[in-house]
Amino acid sequence: MSDATALDVFDRRESEVRGYVRAFPTVFDRATGSTLIDADGREYLDFFAGAGVLNYGHNNPIFTRALVDYLERDGIIHGLDMATSAKRGFIEAFERLVLEPRGLDHKLQFTGPTGANAVEAALKVARQATGRTTVVAFTNAFHGLSLGALAATGNSHYRGAAGVSLGDVARLPYDGYLGPDVDTLDLFEKMLDDAGSGLDRPAAVIVEAVQGEGGINVASPEWLQRLRRLTEERGILLILDEIQAGVGRTGTFFAFEAAGIVPDLVTVSKSISGSGLPMSLVLLRPEVDVWEPGAHTGTFRGNNLAFVSARAALETYWQDTAFTDGVQAKSAVLRAELEAIAAEHPELGFVVRGRGLMMGLACDADRGLAGRISKAAFARGLVIETSGAFDEVLKFLPALTITEDELRRGLAIVRESLQAALTA
Repeated sequence: MSDATALDVFDRRESEVRGYVRAFPTVFDRATGSTLIDADGREYLDFFAGAGVLNYGHNNPIFTRALVDYLERDGIIHGLDMATSAKRGFIEAFERLVLEPRGLDHKLQFTGPTGANAVEAALKVARQATGRTTVVAFTNAFHGLSLGALAATGNSHYRGAAGVSLGDVARLPYDGYLGPDVDTLDLFEKMLDDAGSGLDRPAAVIVEAVQGEGGINVASPEWLQRLRRLTEERGILLILDEIQAGVGRTGTFFAFEAAGIVPDLVTVSKSISGSGLPMSLVLLRPEVDVWEPGAHTGTFRGNNLAFVSARAALETYWQDTAFTDGVQAKSAVLRAELEAIAAEHPELGFVVRGRGLMMGLACDADRGLAGRISKAAFARGLVIETSGAFDEVLKFLPALTITEDELRRGLAIVRESLQAALTA
C-alpha cells in the first residue's frame, strides 16, 4: 500500500463505526460505469454498486451532463419543500413514466434524503391514518437504523445498538423462513382472527418483496398476493419497502410488480436519483395522505440536484422495455453461472437466491465462506459484499448497466476467489 492509499488518517480520526473501509481497505479516487479506481490507479470491478444506490453505474455521463448544465445556469440547489422547476420536472416524469403506466394513483411525499427517513414517514402516516399503533414486520427484515425503522428491522446486530427498547412492532416469519412447504401467512391469518393471540389489529404491515440485507430472500408472488388480500380484508395498510429492490433492480421498476399487487404505501430511495445523490420519497394512496402541513419535515427534503438526475434517469431508461430486457438477459447469465458453481460444490450446499441483478450465493454449511470469498475477490480486483444474519450470503448487486463481458469477468474472479477461500 502506497502513501496515496494508506488508511492512517481514517484509522486515527474516523469513528470505530466505520464499516466498508474495513472490508475494502484502499482509498478510492475515481469511478466510471462498473469500475472503481483507487488513488494508486488500481482498478476494481464493482459488484456492490453502492449497496444498490448506483443501478445506472458510477458517474453515468448522461446524468453528469444534466447536473453540470443545471449548475452552470445557477439552478437552485437547496429549496426545502418549495416548488422548483427541478422538482416539477421530476414529478411530471415520474407520473408519466412510472405511475401512469402501472395504474398507480399514489401521491409523492419527499422525505429527508435517507431511506430510513422514508420508512419513518411511512410508519408515522400509517399510524395516523388508521389510529392504530402496531406494525407487523418480518424476520430478517431491514428497514433502516433510525429508531422507528430499526424497530421493524430484524437483525440483532443492528437492534442491539439502539440503546432503548424498540416497541410497537410484531414480528412474523417471512416467506420461506420455516421451510419451503410452510405458508407462514397461515400463522398471520390465525393470529388476526384469534382474539387470544395477543396481536392487536395492526396499523400496517411493512415488507420487502426481496430482502437485501437479510440474505436475498425472495417472497413468492403467491405469498405477496395473499398478504395483500389479508391486509385489504382487515383494513390494514400494506407498505412495500422498495429502497434496495426497486428502480429496476429485480427486472421491473418495482419488485412488487411480479405479484401484480398495489400497496398502500411504497418507500423509495437509493437509486431513485440515478446519480448516487441522496433522495427519498414515499408513495401513498390519496386516502392515506392524512398529513397536516409540515408534520414531517426535513431540511434536505428538496435535493434539487437529485431531482435533475432522477428525471434524466427516468427519461433515459424508462421510456420503453429495452433497459429491463437487458437486466433480465444479464440476470439469466448470472443465475446460470451461480447455479453452475453450486452444482460443482455439492458438499457446500450452496443455495442460489434472488431475482434480476439482486442475487445471492448462500452457504449455511460454512457461514464464514462468503466473507472469505469477498476478501479474496477484493485482492483480485472485485468489490463484492456479504449479507444475511450471519454474513453467510455472497451478495451480487452489480450496476444494471454492467456489460455482459464485465459480468462474466467478475464471475470468473468469484470462481478464483472461491478456490482461494477453500484452500487457504
